[in-house]
Amino acid sequence: MVKTNVKARVVEYFVVCGLGPDLQTTENQRGFHGTIDVKYQPALLDQFPSSTNSDIPPPPPQLPLCVLPGGVEFYSNGPSPSDESSHPRSYPIVLTDGDGSKIYVSCVAFRDPVDDDVAQAYRIPANSYVDKCICVVSHSPSFQVFREALEELHRLCFSNSGASKPLWDIVSHMVLGVPLPGPGHGQVLFAVENFLLNVEAPPSDGLPHADMSFQPLVQCLDIDNVIRLFTAILLERRVLLRASKYSVLTMVAEALCHLIYPIKWQHVYIPVLFYAGVEYIDAPTPYLMGLHSGVDTTGLTMDGVVDVDLDKNKIVTSTDESIPEIPEIELGRLRNDLLQLVHPNLAHLDRARTSYSAVHEAYIRRFSKPWSSQHDRELRIIFLKFFATILYGYRDFVDYSLPEKVFNTGAFLKKRSRMTSRDTEPMVAEFLSSQGFMEFLERGYGSAEAGPNLVDKIQEAMGRGQDPSMCLPEPHGQPEFFTVSDTSTQTPASRGRHVHDRFPAVPRTPAQEEKRKAILAAVNNTPERPSRPVQTSAPSPGRDAAAQAKFDSLNPEERAAERDRMVLDIKVKLQGLWRRLLMLGATDDPLGSFEFGTIFALIESDAEGIGGSGFVECIREHISMGWQCKLTDEQFIAVKELIKTTVSRATSRDDMVTVRDSLEIAFQVHKKDMAGIPDYIQRHLGTLPVWNDPRFWEGYFDVILERAEQQTGSNFQNYASLVTEQLIALAQHMAGLGLSDAEAWSILETLAQKNNLGSKQLIKLRGILAHLELLSQRYWGTTPTPAPAVTPQPNAEVKEEDRVDSIVPPSETAGIGRSWVQSSSEVSIPPPIPEAGPRKSATGMRILRGHKGAITALHPGTRTEVGDFIGDHEESGYFISGSADCTIKLWDPAVRGHECRATFNGHTGPIRAITSDRLRVVTGSDDQTVLVWDKNGGQLQEELKGHENRVNCVRMLSGERVLTAGYDGTARMWDVRTDQCVATVGQHSSAILCMDYEDSTGHLAAAGMDGEISCWDIRAGKQMHKLIGHTSWIRSLRKVGDVIISGSDDWTARMWSVSRGSCDSILSCHKGAVTCVDLCVKDGGVITGSADGMVRLWERDDGSLRSVKVVAGVHSAPILSIKAGDKWLAVGAADNSMSLFNRVGNQSSVESWQLYRTPPRSAATVRCVTSDVERGRIISGARNGLLRLWEPVSSV
Repeated sequence: MVKTNVKARVVEYFVVCGLGPDLQTTENQRGFHGTIDVKYQPALLDQFPSSTNSDIPPPPPQLPLCVLPGGVEFYSNGPSPSDESSHPRSYPIVLTDGDGSKIYVSCVAFRDPVDDDVAQAYRIPANSYVDKCICVVSHSPSFQVFREALEELHRLCFSNSGASKPLWDIVSHMVLGVPLPGPGHGQVLFAVENFLLNVEAPPSDGLPHADMSFQPLVQCLDIDNVIRLFTAILLERRVLLRASKYSVLTMVAEALCHLIYPIKWQHVYIPVLFYAGVEYIDAPTPYLMGLHSGVDTTGLTMDGVVDVDLDKNKIVTSTDESIPEIPEIELGRLRNDLLQLVHPNLAHLDRARTSYSAVHEAYIRRFSKPWSSQHDRELRIIFLKFFATILYGYRDFVDYSLPEKVFNTGAFLKKRSRMTSRDTEPMVAEFLSSQGFMEFLERGYGSAEAGPNLVDKIQEAMGRGQDPSMCLPEPHGQPEFFTVSDTSTQTPASRGRHVHDRFPAVPRTPAQEEKRKAILAAVNNTPERPSRPVQTSAPSPGRDAAAQAKFDSLNPEERAAERDRMVLDIKVKLQGLWRRLLMLGATDDPLGSFEFGTIFALIESDAEGIGGSGFVECIREHISMGWQCKLTDEQFIAVKELIKTTVSRATSRDDMVTVRDSLEIAFQVHKKDMAGIPDYIQRHLGTLPVWNDPRFWEGYFDVILERAEQQTGSNFQNYASLVTEQLIALAQHMAGLGLSDAEAWSILETLAQKNNLGSKQLIKLRGILAHLELLSQRYWGTTPTPAPAVTPQPNAEVKEEDRVDSIVPPSETAGIGRSWVQSSSEVSIPPPIPEAGPRKSATGMRILRGHKGAITALHPGTRTEVGDFIGDHEESGYFISGSADCTIKLWDPAVRGHECRATFNGHTGPIRAITSDRLRVVTGSDDQTVLVWDKNGGQLQEELKGHENRVNCVRMLSGERVLTAGYDGTARMWDVRTDQCVATVGQHSSAILCMDYEDSTGHLAAAGMDGEISCWDIRAGKQMHKLIGHTSWIRSLRKVGDVIISGSDDWTARMWSVSRGSCDSILSCHKGAVTCVDLCVKDGGVITGSADGMVRLWERDDGSLRSVKVVAGVHSAPILSIKAGDKWLAVGAADNSMSLFNRVGNQSSVESWQLYRTPPRSAATVRCVTSDVERGRIISGARNGLLRLWEPVSSV
């Protein structure tokens, strides 16, 4: 009888993943948000056996996200023979366990109807289908066996003939009844219904078991690229595989791991990365990851990443991360061996037939056949021969006297240098210092007592001129078979077959059924009390039902150990990322750095809160080591966003410990403003709702009081004084956050009364609170509060009661000769604003599709640009979009259903800027070119070359001229008729990020990363002024007449006089970078938008500007666009929120702008927004390539 391992099963778990009862989008928005262009997070639906009934560790909690990496998508129809995209897909994935071992998962994904109870609870349209995936989980790499078993299960479920027994009985036999044979002890035969399968475990003294073909590797890449990729893996680079099929990603990644044997990959290994984890690509540590080619990576730095496009046989590396070549002798042998295997006829094409060519002819006949396991075996031997050659004599350089087996690298390299007559071999030196080689020695491969290993045997065989394949163990006679039969004795009541219209769910326990009902009942706001306890521990917010059940199955010690391990792992990563974030140079953008992106991903994507708490602890440890808590302006913006995200995520999990720690850290970390006054991060957290909860402050008071008692011990004499000191500490935090006086005092007074403080302490506390708030408000102003929630009312008529504005106290800016400190201290507090009326509902929303990449540029056509392309009727208009897919599209909103009128193809990089006139469209791109297109015919007319970096500003001028500017710092003028650069207008001292030109005066203003504004008189051909005052990047610029308005990352906007070359006013009331500005010609007012999500309206007052209105609560993300016209004011933000304002009556002041309408937000992440204020339209472009056109005016 065959020896089997009774403790091991071939299949450890069978799981089903798909749409669970607790819906959440891939962008972490809970609930149902439609079926179009929205994807939902997958959940674990069924598992057999349950974790509580198994002695095998449960599947990893991230399994659902990994088996459906693109999320769960809705479909209007099920599988159809005529629609190939609806057919089931079969693919493997590989996960890494906590101990470093691999978990092999085989998947079959298909469309399945939405569960009836879920569809009813969320009111999902009838006959909707979603992605579902059935999976086999195992530690045995039997990919082909599992694939065939799953495909047979899927066929039994949905075929007309059905199965002879319930499907889950078949699953039970496959999981519990099939043992894993011992290595080299024959094969186990089993059946899925009537489909016979066999599984084996090869001898342990040979090559590691690989039940897969290596052919995809040599099919996707040519021989040189295979060698280059192999070298990158061996030298532990950051390698990213890209392909359009999950199977290709996994099979190529696994093939690489097998080809570097006996070296083991020691770093991050994710063959198929889920789409939402794309930010992990910027992680600084070595990794081998695979990502679907449809995922957008344009926002990532990709510095140092070896980007391997398997679909296009292309490998791209950054110039500073070149891969050193394998030494010439070994490289020649390796390339020749691969050529003979992959292209045997080509390798021997010139060889003449002789009496001694029989060996070569036999080789050709052997490997000219279709790819088989013999090819896989020979491919692995080829790379083993490479290791035997390059490590020849390595045992002589291992010091056995030391337990860590030190390898004398220098002596080994000198020996190779003498043998090869080469002074240096960078590739060999780097390989010998890799963690993989060190681990190779630690496993005892270099010790004498370990005996000869496979590399040693091949070295000996090659030295004797023998075939290296003879070193591999041969099978001992005929394999012995062990047959496992299904012992189920269940007798069906009839001879009917089990046929299903959907994959059946495993029967749920009463507790599971109650829990599911409670989740769905909560959706309809009709919670049901379960009849029995459902959970064995308190639920963790952010964790789905299946993950919670697995967590509950662990005992307290296991839970603590698991969390400690995760904390330690994330904390080590955070320490390095945090220090590198603080070391960024003055010209670096922290918000765009991979350090910020990786830290943000660790905080945002971690449902357990380990990333957020670890980040706060990381800062606390840095402070304890002597850090002075001072940041630059750019670092301050990044750290503020990270701490704000940490508090928000911790609040959603009810993790008040992390919230308290974040509050204390925010009380210390700061930057200094232009007057040298510390600006603490705490001031920018005041809008978070957690501070309005008295329970938080009560809990925080108990913590700091207990902390003070422990520090004081039994030495404190007066308990009232101790309580008063802690209440003063609370008052400092409240004033720092900007809590209103009434709210702060109500909380403090309640705590004081609970602790029996006397009147003297109350009077003292009240005075300190008032003093702290006065200091804060006199300098910084009051903290804005979000507008109250309102119910939209569909009404086309614009009435006074329909307006909604969130008004905060005005703040005057500095005029000529007045300091910024003076202007900030002259704050007047207006009377309370009456409650606003209901907000108008949004209509006229359209989703436009066509782009395959993120939208990177938008341009609206004005009435003077429309021309004959569409028509000169009143409602005519168009807009143009550019994308990361390198295409430009022209859209006509008047033609519903066929809005896309033209597509322009010609650029080779993402589009960054667009302009147009009546006849032409002009575009600038990352490919450093400017292209001129015929608007009517869609043909390319001219290609303007001359910029040395990406072009991100273009402007069409009269006289068929074009102004361009870009990252090379130059502003150029072109004549589109001659395809020539007629003048280099000027050279800026840094990359130009924005520019504005006024045709009536011929003046050009440009600004960029150096915080300076250059003004040129194009007609005179000279520079007029260089306006200096901003201390950080200038991202927005507007010029009208003699006035320039600029917005900067230093949190200020400025108004300049072109004629005098001086700054007239500093607008300094935003709590984030000023991302966009505009100047209203009709009233001379200024509108600014900021990363703090607020829009401020300023009007002129005696030579300076005064903030008269603040719009808060409408947008919760950075403002991307502001456009003011005579009638309409349009605003768009990064959270895909939009707002449209118009004037009340015939008033012409800035204060007369009132909110008209706001549409509902969508789940997409917005990259750019533009507006056509002549017609009251707003267009946003998302990362997923969709355009959102809102026409609230035309829909009235």
